[in-house]
Amino acid sequence: MNLTVNEIFYSLQGEGGRTGEASIFIRLSKCNLACSFCDTEYESGERMTLDEIVSEISQYPCQWIIWTGGEPTLQLKDETVAFFKEKGYKQAIETNGTRRVPAGIDYITCSPKQQFEKVRTLIPEVDELRFPIAKGDSLPDISILPKTKKYFLSPIFDDLQIIPENVDYCIELVKQNPVWSLSLQTHKLIGIR
Repeated sequence: MNLTVNEIFYSLQGEGGRTGEASIFIRLSKCNLACSFCDTEYESGERMTLDEIVSEISQYPCQWIIWTGGEPTLQLKDETVAFFKEKGYKQAIETNGTRRVPAGIDYITCSPKQQFEKVRTLIPEVDELRFPIAKGDSLPDISILPKTKKYFLSPIFDDLQIIPENVDYCIELVKQNPVWSLSLQTHKLIGIR
């Protein structure tokens, strides 16, 4: 089994319900969406065997992998997740919700960008929903989304710069709709990957 890997790095989770936790990020290449606010280069990549990936990540003292992208479900399969589980790794995924998540994932972050009504049929339950929001955007109807205990609004940044009006807008949305919480991209604020 091979994966096309854009990059592997070790850092802290910068947003959502696991903010501040040490994690090994494996960014897989390719995405099936083209979001105008995307801050990730995900087109390029290197073909790696699963053993090569394990060799690369074994240098880190952490047992949490975050599969991210692009869109990791374009490449991840049940067998891939099982392989890393056998090696002792817990696995999180950051997905746009357009495809089924492989079995065995320990923590699912879903950040739907379009066709919200289809997400729940593909992924009925997640650990957190995280929505990128710019000033003027509407809140999604949570009744059509996957079940979760954590709803996050994430103000859209401009590359590495905070956009104050997006943050202020999200703060007001959270205050008016307290089922939601604010999730800032702290990794950008403190200058880490």
